[in-house]
Amino acid sequence: MSSFAEDLHTALAGPDRTISPKYFYDAQGSALFEQICELPEYYPTRTELALLRRHAGDFAERMGRGAQLIEYGAGALVKVRLLLERAEQLHSFVPVDISGPHLLAACESLQREQPALRILPVVADFTRMHVLPDPPSEGRRIGFFPGSSIGNFDPAEALAFLRLLREELDGGALLIGVDLIKDPALLHAAYNDAQGVTARFNLNLLRHAQRALGLECDPNGFDHYAFYEPRRHRIEMHLLPRGEQHLQLQGQRYTLVPGESLHTENSYKYSVESFQALAHEAGFRPSAHWTDERRWFSLHWLEA
Repeated sequence: MSSFAEDLHTALAGPDRTISPKYFYDAQGSALFEQICELPEYYPTRTELALLRRHAGDFAERMGRGAQLIEYGAGALVKVRLLLERAEQLHSFVPVDISGPHLLAACESLQREQPALRILPVVADFTRMHVLPDPPSEGRRIGFFPGSSIGNFDPAEALAFLRLLREELDGGALLIGVDLIKDPALLHAAYNDAQGVTARFNLNLLRHAQRALGLECDPNGFDHYAFYEPRRHRIEMHLLPRGEQHLQLQGQRYTLVPGESLHTENSYKYSVESFQALAHEAGFRPSAHWTDERRWFSLHWLEA
């Protein structure tokens, strides 16, 4: 049984009914997330891109010559291009992503743009143990984890994941994007866009399960629901049943009724200080950070 099937059985059986947001990302989900990143309400992407453009030279200098650049959750390879353009004599670029077809298509496009670049894609769940190509003999391994995806982990999971990266990047460094605590109205708008793209993205978890696992259900029987929980500094995304909903997975039958939900994602927001404390606990040495003028978003350079 695949981990997706196991995790979905566990979520549907309750009592917490929580499943990892990594299961949004089949080819359709990845395409929907690209659309989200272009929405006027979704500030993280454009804010982070502006920071990357402004400080690309600094990042390249910190990477040094002959580095192996590893992007976790690589997706469409949009942001990393700003680093690749400035990197000096890069040893290799290793994009890691769970959605194989989407990743390989993006690598083919990048290879056409930069034919001399050595691209070594890894199709894997980067949150679990995975195998990377051999590190460079002279340069360092530099991790790149943009997009505030660290916020999808609860604090204990984030600590465990950062420890995994600290071991994997030993002797190198990590450049990571972190969304900051801000006005809840801005957060609400970002996760409840007027065009309903985020709603379709959320519902794609069920459609992905239909395509990949043969889940029997009616995705149109669920509503997208997202809100900010200020005590935990996190956005929560749920799928709420419209009336009694029956789902069948591999012969097992489950029922969700109004008042229950399938909890599909958290997105934690940090202060600069709270994230640096987490990184330090994971074994990194916070070296520098950058924020936009409104302090909506941050980038952190962590030495391993």
